Amino acid sequence: MEETLESSNNRIFAIKTTSKQERTVADNIKKAIESGATDVKVTAIIVPDELKGYVLVETPESLPRIEQLVEKVAHARTVVKGATSLAEVGHFLTPKPVVSGISEGTIVELIAGPFKGEKAVVKRIDTGKEEITVELYESVLPIPITVRGDAVRVVDKGEK
Repeated sequence: MEETLESSNNRIFAIKTTSKQERTVADNIKKAIESGATDVKVTAIIVPDELKGYVLVETPESLPRIEQLVEKVAHARTVVKGATSLAEVGHFLTPKPVVSGISEGTIVELIAGPFKGEKAVVKRIDTGKEEITVELYESVLPIPITVRGDAVRVVDKGEK
């Protein structure tokens, strides 16, 4: 029952999109297939955050068939010539930890919670829970505050 990518003959094509319309293109491809507007078979649609301006489509179809699909989808521009492999795009499928790129001593701005807008210095990082402990920058009494990694924005990677 379990098929591998190689045995199913699926290929992955990169579709170039209008700037900041990657999610819209993916949704429009899905709607076109579900509504029967196209008979092109698509196995998966991937919209990686790191790959701006592109949507990846896994399909058993050939390049000309995917080009036909792109013509029917709003904000889809063109198909990058040549298929890619799962090995080349596999790193887009594994999520990066929220706290990656943050180290002790980094100056961050809190973007959520009761201290929103305050600047703070990172004192400790818990990658397992994806939390960081910070001390407010302009506080008279240094009180450690633990926040989620996605509740901060890096302002300065201040090295001690």
